[in-house]
Amino acid sequence: MADPETHVPAARLTPTVRIALSCLGAAGLAVIIVQTFNLSLFGVFPLLANRYYYVIIGLFLAAAFLINPARRDGLIAPPVSPADLALVVLSLLSCGYLSYQAETIITSGWDVIAPPGAAAMAGLLVLLSLEAVRRTAGVLLLAICALFAAYPLFADIMPAFLWGPSLSLSETVAAHAMGMESIIGIPLRVVADTLVGFIIFGSVLAGMGGGQFFMDLSLALMGRSRGGAAKVAILSSGLFGSLSGSVISNVLTTGRLTIPAMQKAGYPPRYAAAAEACASTGGTLMPPVMGAVAFIMASFLDVPYTSIMVAALVPALLYYVALLLQVDLYAARNGLTGQPDAEKETLAGVLTGGWHHLASLGGLVALLFAFSPSRSAYYATALMLVLALLRHRRLPKAAAVMALLQDVTGNIAHLVATLCGIGMVVGALAITGVGSAFSRELIQYGGENVPLLLVLGAVTSFVLGMGMTVSACYIFLATLLAPALVELGLDPIGSHLFVLYWGMLSYITPPVALAAITAAQISGASAMQAGFTSMRLGATLFVLPFVFVYQPALLLNGPAMTVIATVGTAALALALISCAFEAYLYGAGRIGFAARAALFVAGALLLIPDRTVELAGLAVLAGTVAGLVFLGKGVSVGERGQDG
Repeated sequence: MADPETHVPAARLTPTVRIALSCLGAAGLAVIIVQTFNLSLFGVFPLLANRYYYVIIGLFLAAAFLINPARRDGLIAPPVSPADLALVVLSLLSCGYLSYQAETIITSGWDVIAPPGAAAMAGLLVLLSLEAVRRTAGVLLLAICALFAAYPLFADIMPAFLWGPSLSLSETVAAHAMGMESIIGIPLRVVADTLVGFIIFGSVLAGMGGGQFFMDLSLALMGRSRGGAAKVAILSSGLFGSLSGSVISNVLTTGRLTIPAMQKAGYPPRYAAAAEACASTGGTLMPPVMGAVAFIMASFLDVPYTSIMVAALVPALLYYVALLLQVDLYAARNGLTGQPDAEKETLAGVLTGGWHHLASLGGLVALLFAFSPSRSAYYATALMLVLALLRHRRLPKAAAVMALLQDVTGNIAHLVATLCGIGMVVGALAITGVGSAFSRELIQYGGENVPLLLVLGAVTSFVLGMGMTVSACYIFLATLLAPALVELGLDPIGSHLFVLYWGMLSYITPPVALAAITAAQISGASAMQAGFTSMRLGATLFVLPFVFVYQPALLLNGPAMTVIATVGTAALALALISCAFEAYLYGAGRIGFAARAALFVAGALLLIPDRTVELAGLAVLAGTVAGLVFLGKGVSVGERGQDG
């Protein structure tokens, strides 16, 4: 679920540290489950809202300091130091104090004016949150969070729409640590109230072999077709990524199997790395889970999570269809065949061995429509465990349970540590009023020019996506940019998905291209070659956000016939653009530059939401096909071309 992913070096986690980590995680999970199901225990539970959040922050910040060292020497993490233990104690101390004073904080207005002792504890929590961000997300995000955390101190000297009322140091730390818009703002509350159940579901699924099942299922479905290895990579990474919501771990998990298989089938190293990188990146955009950011989006928009899930479905499917088409076209142009070992996997055999994984996934989707997301994930996890018990007829081993607990604790700790810092960005904008003022100024300076605002938003999202986690990038722009787009009349969910899509692009676009670089390390390709190839394969991600912002029908918002027509037109457009990229047209074979350019133009015109322009695109397509037929430029499908 986390982005970027948590990898804990085994050398750091000694048996004593593992026990401590397990205790912190077990205590945190117990509190979360009791609170989620509103259970009355010992006259204490359920907890007052802010008391509950302080308990969660204290336990998982402490876990984050155990897991993440102050500094690393490459991939080597030093053992837990006395300084780490001191931070663990301070996390528990500061949050324990604030939790104890939770009711007083609300009734006495300590988030505005706090007594010296409370202000000191608030300042300590702010410093701990910043150090946790540095350890989990890096120095760049620390600098951004620290700048915004301090912003209320000097907001009164900022120019124009950046101006806001200034606060004293005591007032600033009190607002950050004891208000409900900063450290314990929407991002943290989403994790504590909703996301933990999905983290547990994803970890249990992976621990029970769900990743291998999706790989085998993809192999049985598409392994025998031409270019089957690449199709298996795309399908399996999409299925697994939609549940894990984690790009880099998806590449490292499925990519170690799919990338060598693609190379063995004839795909060059850079292409194999790019296909895996694009497929893993798209998993975070594919329902039903989509990672932490989708739940944060639902909270920002104050809509049910299922609304986000339904709206995101068609764009994600179109993206994967475009990927599958491109690898199929590449295989056709270069004469690549299916995966040799695909004959070993039959669909019936795969389903017989792993039907409980599909049943659990189907159960999760059904439960999301019947219950709240926070409870649905727990019910789905319980269903998965029952089905697994029926399937395997044995209980899991104690060692596996402990490993699962530590994995879940690590993922939650990473999110809590990162989002406490990011929350201060949102909090500073809310405290000073700059966030709403910024949106108004954007509209004013843009002259209500929607295309200009979208381009500015796309560039800003992409640039921020290079240095921030996806969640951080989305939260920042959902506060500043998305409200301006909504105010200009664009679809609210579409506007927020626009920001998310462009923030994700840095994973497959140089110079950062983290997913492509990670995949290139497995394939042995040049990192930059893999990055530029992944940018071409994933070009749909550049286009789709502009399309669904203007055409809400792609978000399944509108009359059924309009939705069908819009989705069909978009699918045709993306198919034509894919043919142009891969220099191959079904029924004609390999095509030259002129035909490729014409197909690209036809596809681009079909994406513009104007009937006249769409008809022009169809005319260009008809003319191109007629010209190819007349000139007889087609070649046989099996003829092998040059590596593209």
